[in-house]
Amino acid sequence: MKILLIILCILLCILLIAVMRTLSVPHKTSVYHGSKDEKRYNGYALKLQKMIQVETVSYRDRPDPEKFRRLHKVMEELFPTVFERCEKYEVDGNLLVRYKGKHPEKQPIVLISHLDVVPAEGDWTYPPFEGKIVDGKIHGRGSFDVKCGVFSFYQAAEELLKEGYEPECDIFLGSSCTEEIGGDGASKLVKWFTDRNIRPYMVCDEGGTIIEDPIGGVKGNFAAVGIFEKGYGDIKIIAKGHGGHSSSPGRNTPIARLAKFEAEIERKSPFKVAFTPAVEGMLKNLAPYCDSFLLKMVFANLWLFKPLLKKVMPAISPQAAAMLQTTMCFTMQKGSDAYNVIPQEAYVTANLRFIPFEGRKESIALIRQIAAKYDLEVEEVNCSDPTGSLDLNGPQFDMCKKAIEKVFPDVCVLPYVVTGGTDSRFWDRYVDACVRFEPVNVSNDQLSKMHAVDENLNIDTLPPAVDYYKEIIRLQESR
Repeated sequence: MKILLIILCILLCILLIAVMRTLSVPHKTSVYHGSKDEKRYNGYALKLQKMIQVETVSYRDRPDPEKFRRLHKVMEELFPTVFERCEKYEVDGNLLVRYKGKHPEKQPIVLISHLDVVPAEGDWTYPPFEGKIVDGKIHGRGSFDVKCGVFSFYQAAEELLKEGYEPECDIFLGSSCTEEIGGDGASKLVKWFTDRNIRPYMVCDEGGTIIEDPIGGVKGNFAAVGIFEKGYGDIKIIAKGHGGHSSSPGRNTPIARLAKFEAEIERKSPFKVAFTPAVEGMLKNLAPYCDSFLLKMVFANLWLFKPLLKKVMPAISPQAAAMLQTTMCFTMQKGSDAYNVIPQEAYVTANLRFIPFEGRKESIALIRQIAAKYDLEVEEVNCSDPTGSLDLNGPQFDMCKKAIEKVFPDVCVLPYVVTGGTDSRFWDRYVDACVRFEPVNVSNDQLSKMHAVDENLNIDTLPPAVDYYKEIIRLQESR
């Protein structure tokens, strides 16, 4: 009885500490304010419209650099000062512009976003390559992903050049044309730098953005800054057998073994669940913005509630699960070519996104171990490791945070795990830091339409995006 009382007292003390810590966390709100300058955002929208009107869908089996060169010509008309005063380099449709600074010997910064877009299939409310402006929104493929980013840093450079501003170091504006197909456009731009032994100080790419209501119980607009990118993996799981006629089947035929394997993976993920600094930083930063005291207490006391969150977060949403572990999704399957034939060989493919603490090698080893139970082979098709992480205490993240706080003073900054793929992964091992943040505000509805029908963007988000890149360029003076 005495032991139980001691344990109870300890638990009550721990709970009291958690409650006291929670009470010390002030309540805050995070709000995004769009531009009120109609002349400015209407003018910007017309420029972005012209960029959207150049169809730049990239296809893996049909490279077409000419369509991107047509967009380059349009950009030369939209940003005449940039192309008159800066050096232009073009590599197979990939574009690089050098805005010279006062100290070319200093490490430059590189602002990048891609020019290619995904196909625009389905029934759109407005034609996908017209850039129609309706009710304060610009509609079309690339309006959000990610011609708005390219527009914003080119417009920033255009305005700074017109002001006569000379940056502290060289500023490079880079745009690949193969990002959406995982192509080599960005690697060609990286090669341009390595060939000249130019090592950038930082690269600013897409990745996170200003999002609304990031999780249940937290309202507002938050700047999600991607600090690392999960690895990528395409694998094929193969089952072999003797084939035969379906009228006299044996047991454990290839497709049946694949089905058992898939069921085991789906039933319980084999991958480790853990918190990265990005996720910890995100939840701690969200604590002051929680609607309920209970949620605030959980986020403000991760030292106590982390084990619980490891179990709860994956159950709450796929997005939450993706931030905590390697993920695996089955995508394609093939058996025989006839209804009445048992295949001699069948396969299923899967796409994996590797988390840093359990990367490509460790994750695939786990899959091979489970596959062996069902006499299956595992073939790596296309795999890459996770990127390195941006240092949350480093000067580059601090620079990004300062720029956000200057341009979006009422918006909270959140470290973020990029679960998709960006061009930054090609730069990762060559630069000091990659900041993955597109400085535009999007609703959850707009986010859901990024690669889908009716992609659109609020035009009043364009002026602050331009101002953000101006601030990033000016902040180089503090290095």
